[in-house]
Amino acid sequence: MTESAEERDGWLFATLAAVTTVTAIISSLGAPLVPSIAERYAVPISTAQWILTATLVTAAAATPVIGRWGSGRLRRPVILGTLLLVLAGTVLSALPVSIGALIAGRSLQGLGLAVAPLALAVARDAWSGARLASRLSLLSVATVAGAGLGYPVTGFIAEHGGVSGAYGFGAALIAGTLVLAVRHLPRHADGAPQRVDLPSAGLVAVGAVGLLLAVSQGEQWGWSSGAVLGLAATGAGLLAAWVVRSLRVARRGGQPLVDLRLVLRPGLRGPNAVAFALATGMYGLLTIVVLLVSSDGSRGWGLDAGPGAAGLVLVPYALLSVTGSRVALRVARRFGPQWLLPFGSTVFASAMALLAVLHDDLGQALLVMAVGGLGSGFTFSSLPMLIVPHVPPAETGSAMAFNQLLRYLGFSVGSAAGVTLLEVFGGGDAALRATALTLAAVCLAAGVGALAGRRRPLPHS
Repeated sequence: MTESAEERDGWLFATLAAVTTVTAIISSLGAPLVPSIAERYAVPISTAQWILTATLVTAAAATPVIGRWGSGRLRRPVILGTLLLVLAGTVLSALPVSIGALIAGRSLQGLGLAVAPLALAVARDAWSGARLASRLSLLSVATVAGAGLGYPVTGFIAEHGGVSGAYGFGAALIAGTLVLAVRHLPRHADGAPQRVDLPSAGLVAVGAVGLLLAVSQGEQWGWSSGAVLGLAATGAGLLAAWVVRSLRVARRGGQPLVDLRLVLRPGLRGPNAVAFALATGMYGLLTIVVLLVSSDGSRGWGLDAGPGAAGLVLVPYALLSVTGSRVALRVARRFGPQWLLPFGSTVFASAMALLAVLHDDLGQALLVMAVGGLGSGFTFSSLPMLIVPHVPPAETGSAMAFNQLLRYLGFSVGSAAGVTLLEVFGGGDAALRATALTLAAVCLAAGVGALAGRRRPLPHS
């Protein structure tokens, strides 16, 4: 029996929704499990935290690469190939082999975060007008909802089926999504794939890993040890080499991984700084709250509520993120977009300040995450409307790619720095307060900088 056009349309949307939702769920199969994994493999929390950090570093390096490889006629094979790698990484993570194998598997899962933009590109080709706007909105919400769903579900499964059970569940989800994608993704797309600066992607990935290893292991190995100083110097050197290479490629008329000439353009400094600062704060907040809910009190704080409750705390964050994105649109229409970043940064900083004084029960943790979700949704949803008016149409893609890269790097820094700050400040209740207030100050400083750096949009907008 031949499928009707309406049935094909419905299955295509279901497939794209599965891709965006499931890859978000898989990427979130980390934070609630950190304490369990530290106990399982007898490693420090700072080492176990790499099951989240590694995913985010991979996403930072892979997003611009997969986005360009997946343009035009290669979109379908790139999506399918990436989903296969995510499936392999999830299966590897489910095997009780070693912490190294788990981190390697989690790195492969980070590729899933780079697939969501390709799903949106398929939607832009398939629909138009009001239907396109509606479905793009739903797919964007699905990404946030997927992350929000992933934490409580995997936390519950981990509590009853262990770490292997949680990743086995993720493997089943990815396998089902892959079947849908093979069956329903369009087989043809117009356009040639873009060239990719692979050396730049390697410099970003290895450089970021070097710096983050130095940050996350500094307290364990000693901040003045040769290993920490060597990693920091190597990481900084590789990232500097990436900057030099990217500028050289752009000057010669080539296509760099991201166009770094846009970094300091008037009107873009604020959105880029806030993207990095809020991304750092977001994963710093997430890390601290999950540890707070899961810890047994031996650090001087902790609710000892288990992985299920640790997963639950992201639900209000996800729900209020969606609410914040809707509020941002209304504020922009009424008062102008220039107030979005300062307000969003202030709301997020207030969540960190709340955490400093309210961390005695699960209800307080849920409140903190709700406020953080509101600030996060308000800020991140406003970035495109603030960036696009300040760049020519031909440079919009590169400007957004750099902002996304900063966001993922910020996620990585926040994931590693949250645990590190707790250790640097001494590990007790005072350390929890000091860490939260430090991250709040970072977010507030970014908001003030965004307010001071406002610029009028370009005439073309």
